[in-house]
Amino acid sequence: MDWLEIGNDPRGVPFRLPLCRSAAVTEGVLFSHANVLDVVAGSYLPDRFVLVRDGRIAEISGVRPTWDGAAFDLKGRVLMPGLCDGHVHVTAIGADFATLARTPPSYVTARAALILRGMLMRGFTTVRDAGGADYGLAQAVEEGLLSGPRILFSGHALSQTGGHGDVRGPGETGFGQCLCCAGFGLVVDGVDAVRRACREEIRKGATQIKLMVSGGVASPTDRIDSTQFSEAEIRAAVEEAEAANIPVMAHAYTARAINRALRCGVDSIEHGNLLDESSVALFRKTEKFLVPTLSTYRALADEGLAAGMPPALHAKVFQVLDAGLQALERAHRGGVTLVYGSDLLGPMHRHQLLEFALRGEVQAPIEVIRAATVNAAALFRRGGDIGVVAPGARADLLVVQGDPLRDLAVLRDPERNLRAILKDGVFVRNDLIDL
Repeated sequence: MDWLEIGNDPRGVPFRLPLCRSAAVTEGVLFSHANVLDVVAGSYLPDRFVLVRDGRIAEISGVRPTWDGAAFDLKGRVLMPGLCDGHVHVTAIGADFATLARTPPSYVTARAALILRGMLMRGFTTVRDAGGADYGLAQAVEEGLLSGPRILFSGHALSQTGGHGDVRGPGETGFGQCLCCAGFGLVVDGVDAVRRACREEIRKGATQIKLMVSGGVASPTDRIDSTQFSEAEIRAAVEEAEAANIPVMAHAYTARAINRALRCGVDSIEHGNLLDESSVALFRKTEKFLVPTLSTYRALADEGLAAGMPPALHAKVFQVLDAGLQALERAHRGGVTLVYGSDLLGPMHRHQLLEFALRGEVQAPIEVIRAATVNAAALFRRGGDIGVVAPGARADLLVVQGDPLRDLAVLRDPERNLRAILKDGVFVRNDLIDL
């Protein structure tokens, strides 16, 4: 057990808390006879020795390196990168956002801890939070106080008045911080206000800026086909993010909203269910990313009401449900770079791996795997650091029983098929037998 010393008690005795990480491997480990998945090439490197040291991949070789530490014979099992989810809300403990606004943050954090642990046990070692998570939650995971994937956080998602991040009903007049997409959002209007809001989130450590540039399902007073924020406001946010060298993610559904956001310089479009061929051409021209989130619409359609989603908002789900798969197919056919995203809420987080099945209806298994590894890493501006099994990369690794290049269902059953999960070179699950 690892411990965190947080001071002394009145007698001068050190007071320690247990950390949520395994001490089984801290200095290094050798995997032998591994079938290494090269996600870039889309093929396996057979019978490899992979040495992990100090949290990173030190060596990949066809011969056994000199090593007298911990070692595991994978016996031909697949060794692949840990998964990345490019659109989550780890503080989304329910689907009724107005209720969430009145929920104590302490309780939200306790529930978020369960959501984070579930994500990690499904093989996700990095997630990008699109509104809700903050520095404190990300740091708690980093320090091992909470068990979960690495969190890249937006802090507050930014919305205009009456936009997707404004959860006030038409009869409400109160104003202040409000919830968006199951995470805390902030309503801002005007170029100067947008700039200041971006700078404030950057000051608080945001790894990306989140903008609402179209209507959405979960907001009570806007239409899905509306555009939100002026182009000057969007460009102001992009300028501030570029100054801080971080990306901008933009919630958008329609081609009109998508295209104006891409022209303004955002790095990724989230959802994009109603894109058209003009959007596909613009994605290619700008070399930006699309993060579809098909699983959340399927889950909301089936379980949204039971999870507390207001009926009027639940009805909006069906405006984009079927279009999502068609948009994925159009984008894939047109050569758009796709990133894995789930966007699930409350108890529906358990469907995080459903995205593999839905995308598998359109894409080959390796293409879906790339969306959850190397493509995501590129969007996060962490290429070579995560999303690959390569020397120098972080040792975020999955040992898989089965062949995910032939059958994505292998990854949808982690309890049975994930024999080991490592994050930063430390086992968070290990069902292997020491060599």
